[in-house]
Amino acid sequence: MLKLGILDQSPVWTGGDAARSLRSTIGLAGLAERLGYSRFWVSEHHSAAGLAGSSPEVLLAAIGAHTSRIRIGSGGVLLPHYSPYKVAENFKVLQALYPGRLDLGIGRAPGGMPIVSRAMGRESGKDKEEGFAQSLRELGAYIGSGPPLEAGHPLAGLAAMPEVSGVPEVWLLGSSLHSAQVASEMGAGFAFAHFINGRGGQEVVREYRRRYRPGPLGGVPRVAVCVFVVCMDTDAAAEREAAALDLRLLQGDKGDYGKPVPGREEALRYPYSAQDRARIAANRSRMVVGGTARVSRALPAFAQSYGADEVIVNCMTADPDSRDRCYKLLARLFLNGDARPRGGVIGNGGIGGLR
Repeated sequence: MLKLGILDQSPVWTGGDAARSLRSTIGLAGLAERLGYSRFWVSEHHSAAGLAGSSPEVLLAAIGAHTSRIRIGSGGVLLPHYSPYKVAENFKVLQALYPGRLDLGIGRAPGGMPIVSRAMGRESGKDKEEGFAQSLRELGAYIGSGPPLEAGHPLAGLAAMPEVSGVPEVWLLGSSLHSAQVASEMGAGFAFAHFINGRGGQEVVREYRRRYRPGPLGGVPRVAVCVFVVCMDTDAAAEREAAALDLRLLQGDKGDYGKPVPGREEALRYPYSAQDRARIAANRSRMVVGGTARVSRALPAFAQSYGADEVIVNCMTADPDSRDRCYKLLARLFLNGDARPRGGVIGNGGIGGLR
């Protein structure tokens, strides 16, 4: 049976706002748990008005409080912006609160325009690649997955608090061969972002497995691949829902990250040029789109092409209802999922008294 997880980027929909999107993300995590998804990841973006998730650690604390079994994690923390020591402390607190189900996914992209890096205090003159590798080694020492810092290191002997049992599963996220090489050298799991780069990922993953060796971030190779999926009852319905994502990605290609996810009618009425349609066709390599019959064949074939241990799906549609429908259909196809409500799990309407 295909193993499926979820990446939710807390999209802001047309007519909605960030508060609604964040509440919806937490509600979706509860639904994912009931449906039998393996893990639920949230992302980090900055200065992008169309995506509400800028602080995965804070959002994970809320998600953990409203779920009880599903693995939860970051997809991912953008480590070059931060002190490895502080990241370790954040995730040690989360590990103490939600032991045995925490994933620490790490990215090295800025998560926004270049000005974001300046605002976050990133050192522009530093050797970025060596600095990133050193940060990963320090992170492994602080969370306990790697050896302590060597005696000559200026921070040797420093411990990240609180003291907790167990460590998060550490994943390196990437869309290039270089990211795979870093993951293999550090012993991390590798999550390939097919939803960002729809070409050549299979060879990248094969190289990760070939080069893998235990390191400061883990001792067992693990491969996940993340892809956009739009699954509806029929192919025609899926194409209608996918139009919003097509336009969303097209806007991003043009450098416009500030708009919410388009509505269906806006996407269908948009005056696409021939160049736009060519760009949309190219972006379809980043997606699996279809009715249940088509997706039931396409998604396992996609996973097999990667030799992936798990597929992380990202269903971004025009509204939360169609998004939830997509996840329910995928669960019915692959997970024997059951969306019936159970005690203590919230829906998309609100979190406790928050509305």
